[in-house]
Amino acid sequence: MFRDFPIPSHTGSQKAAEATECADDQGKFWEYQDLIWANRAVDLDSLKGYTAQLGLDAATFNDCLDSGKYASEVQKDYQDGGSYGVTGTPSFFVNGQLLKGAKPFESFKSLIDAALAGGEGGGGASPSPTQSSGSASPTPSPPSGGGG
Repeated sequence: MFRDFPIPSHTGSQKAAEATECADDQGKFWEYQDLIWANRAVDLDSLKGYTAQLGLDAATFNDCLDSGKYASEVQKDYQDGGSYGVTGTPSFFVNGQLLKGAKPFESFKSLIDAALAGGEGGGGASPSPTQSSGSASPTPSPPSGGGG
């Protein structure tokens, strides 16, 4: 599961997150997300311009983005993340255990192995709303920021 986490200090991150949701309406969430990361431009003109590269219906996309259709959903994701201890991106939950920042494969593997063995976070516990989710901002994090 992916959740939006538009970091307030990243100018344009709220609208960029909304734009990915508008692209998802046309089945292009991940492709749109990839364009944002590749281009690193999240001003309104750029967000609307990416539609041509993906073959999206620009009028439908622009109506969605301009209306703020997903503004409250994106803010709810952000608030939910904060309530579970997310402070930046990337952040991941593996069976209820929070991993903050860019981590090597071994960090994930050890949590997954422990869960499979019935260790901490395992044993059939009820999933929280953000378990198994990667909360991420669709805007780039500063390289020195350790992921957000």
